[in-house]
Formats: sequence, structure tokens, C-alpha cells
Amino acid sequence: DGGRYQAEQHYAIRTEKMIADGAAIIDIGGASSRPGAKEISAEDEWQRIHPVIQSMRSTHPDICISVDTCHASVAEKCLEAGADMINDISGGTFDPDMARVIGSHKAPYVMMHIQGRPGNMQTDPKYDDVVEDIAAFFESQINNFMKHGASQLILDPGFGFGKTLKHNYTLLNRLDRFTAFGYPILVGLSRKSMINKVLDINPEDAINGTTSLNTIALLKGAGILRVHDVREAVEAIKLVGNLKQG
Repeated sequence: DGGRYQAEQHYAIRTEKMIADGAAIIDIGGASSRPGAKEISAEDEWQRIHPVIQSMRSTHPDICISVDTCHASVAEKCLEAGADMINDISGGTFDPDMARVIGSHKAPYVMMHIQGRPGNMQTDPKYDDVVEDIAAFFESQINNFMKHGASQLILDPGFGFGKTLKHNYTLLNRLDRFTAFGYPILVGLSRKSMINKVLDINPEDAINGTTSLNTIALLKGAGILRVHDVREAVEAIKLVGNLKQG
């Protein structure tokens, strides 16, 4: 949430609401990854995340805790402190040691694609074929992580991370391409600019747009939704599940 719920007490309130609404995973981040965001040190990130993990694990021992980090050292400390999985916006490219950490802990790992870094990723991103270029990235990084013993991989094409509006909609339209790898697909479409720009609305007003695109993603093969508004996402998952059984 870009620092909106940085204070620990706000995290607690937000967590209670998300779990009550049906969240299966709670994702904790210590650094913003919005376009133009400044990067922080691994130590600063750890100091922000650590108390939240401790608090959440003590109050919700059974909830799956995911930590959003690109730093292998932070990932290792968080897994040792009680986190269950790692969500890495760089897919292991910002810190080459990430594959070793994930493999040694046998932890679930969200491998996201990004072009560039948060500070410059939206500066004229270019691809030969956005879908096939990202598929090639996944193939390379899957092989890299498998060599280190990591097997519980989750693929995230990284909507809005080094992609134009057209790139994002091409990705969504051809999302099922990534099902060929045989790993779960996670999408983060919630309140993204690809909704806000098309509908000319503020992010806070993008719940309907988010639900619409999440539904399309589920129909195209996504299995995990990363969202701000949990109740609406849970409803979409239930409805699409019934549709697929019909």
C-alpha cells in the first residue's frame, strides 16, 4: 500500500479486516515499489518489516505471511522470523543470492517480472513481444531457481512494472500463455493505472474496474489475486469457480 499502513497499529487493523474478508495470504512490504519510488537499504527494510512479522505471527499463527522484498538477506531473516513466503518484484534479478535463499528454505516464491527498476521502470519501456519476452524471462529464472532447489514458484507477469498501457492489456489478453510453465499465476491489477487511465478515475474509485480485470485474469488462468479490496476479490474467485464447474 505504498506506506499507507506503515505504522504497526494500522497494520493490525488492516490485517484484521483483510482476514475477516477472506484473505488467504497477507503480504508485508517495507519499501514502496511505485513508479519513481526511491530504494532503501536492506537494513532499513528489515527494521520496518521485522516487528510487523512478529506481531502478525503472534496474533494470527495460522495466516500465511508473505514478505515483499528484493533483498536476499531480508528474505532469509524474514523466513527465519516466521514468514512463510517471499514476493520479489525483480524475480531474483536485483539480488543473485535470492535463488539460494529460497532453495535452502524450500519456501514458496513469487517470481515477478520487471523491466528496469522502480525509479525508472516507466521511462519508455520497450519489448519485441511483451508476452514472449516475459515468457523467456520466466524460463530462464525458473531454471536458475530450480538449480538451487526451489520448486514452489508462483509466476507474476508484473502488470505496471516497466509496461505501457498497451503492454498491460496485451499481457492480460494473453495471460494464459504463462500456464504452460505449470506454476500458479499471480496477478496484481488492483487499482493500477491501467484501470484509472482508461476510466479517468482516481485509484480509490477503481474497485469495479479492478474486479472486472481480476475476473478476466481468473478466466485466463490466474490462480492468485493480489488486491487491496479483499471481499470483492473473494466474490470474483467464487463466481468464476462456479462458472468453471458449470
